[in-house]
Amino acid sequence: MTNQGKAYIYAGIAIFFWSTVASVFKIALNYLDFVQLLFFATWTSFIVYLCSAIITGKIKQIFQYSTNEIFRSALLGFFNPFLYYLVLFKAYSLLPAQVAQPLNMIWPIVLVFLSIPLLGQKIALKSFIALFISFAGVYLISSQGEPFSLKISEPFGVILATGSSFIWSFYWIYNVRDKRDEIPKLLLNFFFAAVYISILAPFITTITLAHLKGVLLALYAGMFEMGFTFLFWLTALKMSKTSDRISNLVYLAPFFSLILIHIFVGEMIYRTTILGLCLIITGIIIEKIR
Repeated sequence: MTNQGKAYIYAGIAIFFWSTVASVFKIALNYLDFVQLLFFATWTSFIVYLCSAIITGKIKQIFQYSTNEIFRSALLGFFNPFLYYLVLFKAYSLLPAQVAQPLNMIWPIVLVFLSIPLLGQKIALKSFIALFISFAGVYLISSQGEPFSLKISEPFGVILATGSSFIWSFYWIYNVRDKRDEIPKLLLNFFFAAVYISILAPFITTITLAHLKGVLLALYAGMFEMGFTFLFWLTALKMSKTSDRISNLVYLAPFFSLILIHIFVGEMIYRTTILGLCLIITGIIIEKIR
């Protein structure tokens, strides 16, 4: 098999697991609160990256980092996974999974507009068109099947779900400037995030293993949303002849995710959700046109 064929296999595995996590989040939140979910998932991901760093021999790189690089990891770990998933999981606790999941997808558009003040980039007309189309999709999804009522159900949840895209965009901009190897860098990010959530949790909730099903789902989220799946994706990108052949496949995940949400969570999928998701992805594709 060619490297490109292997790249498609790794990408397919990653897309499959990313398609499952919206359902996992929503079901887990029936047993755990959003802080408990993040606590178990973050520590699980940390262990995944720790094992990966040890197996690949990259663990020693951490001890060569300067004080500034350690501080950068502490800052990046605050944005993602700590703050990003804290906001996202709270959104999932308030919204149907079919609403929270696609609203979180607008980050590529948000990233373009944050690049104006943060990176000094100029914005083309097509970016404004893409923004309008994507936010039309956001409105349709937020309407939860009633687009002509001009009323958004659970506005706080919608703000959180879309706000998570801003947090991810900030993280992306600062992370892309960091040229360190991804595995030890992510290991430190998740270590600091695990520390942050461990400090926060006692003030908000009680960490307990009483709800075993919820804990197991949180472990799954830590392994296959934040951990192994990202390593599969990185491998696919490295083996592919061009990143575009792989990166565009990720837009299949939300459609697969809706099918799984209907089957396992039991949500009736609104037509506005499907149409809104199509508009968001259309906006992203327009933005990517050179």
